[in-house]
Amino acid sequence: MSSYPLQRFRRLRYNPLVRDLVRETLISKNDLIYPLFVVPGENVKKEVRSMPGVFNLSMDKLVEECKEVASLGIPAVILFGIPEHKDETGSDAYDDNGIIQRAIRAIKKEVKNLLVITDVCLCEYTSHGHCGVLRGDEILNDETVDLLVKEAVSHAGAGADVIAPSDMMDGRIGAIRRGLDEAGFKNIPVLSYAVKYASGFYGPFRDAADSTPAFGDRRSHQMDIANTREALKEALSDLEEGADILMVKPAGAYLDIIHQVKQMTNVPLAAYQVSGEYAMIKAAGANGWIDEERVMIEAFTAIKRAGADMVLTYFAKDIARYIDKH
Repeated sequence: MSSYPLQRFRRLRYNPLVRDLVRETLISKNDLIYPLFVVPGENVKKEVRSMPGVFNLSMDKLVEECKEVASLGIPAVILFGIPEHKDETGSDAYDDNGIIQRAIRAIKKEVKNLLVITDVCLCEYTSHGHCGVLRGDEILNDETVDLLVKEAVSHAGAGADVIAPSDMMDGRIGAIRRGLDEAGFKNIPVLSYAVKYASGFYGPFRDAADSTPAFGDRRSHQMDIANTREALKEALSDLEEGADILMVKPAGAYLDIIHQVKQMTNVPLAAYQVSGEYAMIKAAGANGWIDEERVMIEAFTAIKRAGADMVLTYFAKDIARYIDKH
């Protein structure tokens, strides 16, 4: 390589049109998946205290929101449900008339050209806030997987386009794939939360979904934040079990994991910019400590640059509007 003064890297930086021409990582509305929280009732649009601009929405307001999302050119939403009643086994999760099942049908009836992804887990539906069936303080893996299969099949039956298991139980991807196939849903993809860390960045989500565990934590099934090799094993295992898309969660603090999973697999890769990541940017922006829009785009671009093909983010509408302006 030539040395200075022949090699001047700034030649490609002076002109904004040249900068656009040589940009390596491009962002698009097609990269976006918007998370939404649906609650019982009518005419409910309640802002989540720790997530400014994010709301708990009743079914009617959810449909309105989805119409806006589609009008912005965002291709997909992912739904999280907060039922009216919770119980020990999270029965609303796999009730064919449960809150998510009704939400799917309402969206599909009223909104065109919008992909509906559903989160498959039990934590939002259980009275104890844990992700599965309990025996004492132990989360039972196989018994939980049986219920997750019922939940996934019920979501597909209601019209879900993609099933996204987030529970981190062992063997659940294979079981859900078999369950979907046997129920006649062979063409429904599975987006696996393959690499989900036991992160401190989830706090605001638990405000939104009312899913804080009544005791203990989720470290018995979510991954240790210090581990890399385990993440790669989880990704490969879910791939072998039939996952069509893999996910890394959270995103911002795990860019190295996103990159490594992308390098060693050959399927689309999602990343979840989680509630705590969103809340920190919003709080710093509100206080004038950062340029919120600039940091929003920088963080989103970094996730894409690391290797994510799609990003679940509460900034999806703001990013879509930014793309329209630029």
